[in-house]
Amino acid sequence: MYAVYAARTDARDPLSGLEAGERPEPVERAGWTVVDVRAASLNHHDLWSLRGVGLPEENLPMILGCDAAGVDQDGNEVVVHSVIGQTGHGVGPTERRSILTERYQGTFAAKVAVPTWNVLPKPAELSFEEAACLPTAWLTAYRMLFTNAGVRPGDSVLVQGAGGGVATAAIVLARAAGLRVHATSRDAGKRQRALELGAHGVYEPGARLPERVDAVIETVGAATWSHSVKSLRPGGTLVISGATSGPDPAATELNRIFFLELKVVGSTMGTKDELEDLLGFCAVTGVRPVIDSVLPLERAREGFEHLAGGEVFGKIVLTP
Repeated sequence: MYAVYAARTDARDPLSGLEAGERPEPVERAGWTVVDVRAASLNHHDLWSLRGVGLPEENLPMILGCDAAGVDQDGNEVVVHSVIGQTGHGVGPTERRSILTERYQGTFAAKVAVPTWNVLPKPAELSFEEAACLPTAWLTAYRMLFTNAGVRPGDSVLVQGAGGGVATAAIVLARAAGLRVHATSRDAGKRQRALELGAHGVYEPGARLPERVDAVIETVGAATWSHSVKSLRPGGTLVISGATSGPDPAATELNRIFFLELKVVGSTMGTKDELEDLLGFCAVTGVRPVIDSVLPLERAREGFEHLAGGEVFGKIVLTP
């Protein structure tokens, strides 16, 4: 089957290891389901895999792609939960949790195999392209907001780095849940897009906000860390799930964190139950993922180049 895969990894030039061509189809095994992929979406995780982060050389070549929506062997429209081994289903109780493309072949292909436990029904209200955007970036944003930040309708939130998949999802989900949403971006066009998605206010990075917020959604890292901490009200929560600008901020703001009793919470992906809740939330409210572009799988390199260059707003979707 035709697939897009990591043939090599290179920390400095990740796209040099990206290749496309024929790969073996998934082998049927007990407790697993083979899904015919109708749509899959790109994530920064795919770029990190090409850099070798979480993808050891002995697991190469590796078909990339965490997210997918498609049709199972019984003709059901489904969504794939990409965290394998969360409860031991399909891999045994002693195998550590991993994400697709770390130890198991991914979704940028005609077919993907996952434990049957990892397959959820796709709501009829969502297209395959929309559903394929949810299991990583949108699930991460959902968990950051509603599980780890614990915000409620009427609270305020700052989303750093509007335009990225998680940040864009956080803006849309927060507004739909009745929060006051502030967002930052270096790009004026992306700030305007954030307003159109429902942000109440948009600002350049580091700008003073009109209020201290209850929570900050942080995926940028070093470049925005100090601003994130300074934007919180006393007792507020900073939830971090990524550090695209680097993991080591110049100032950690420790004095402010302990004096104002701020909470700093790490967040990674989400659970199958949270993905089920997210799918239902989108179906009921009419919220839909923001899609930057839809490309045939044969043009995957183009999508990777746009993602690596920061030239996207929302999700890039690939269709086999």
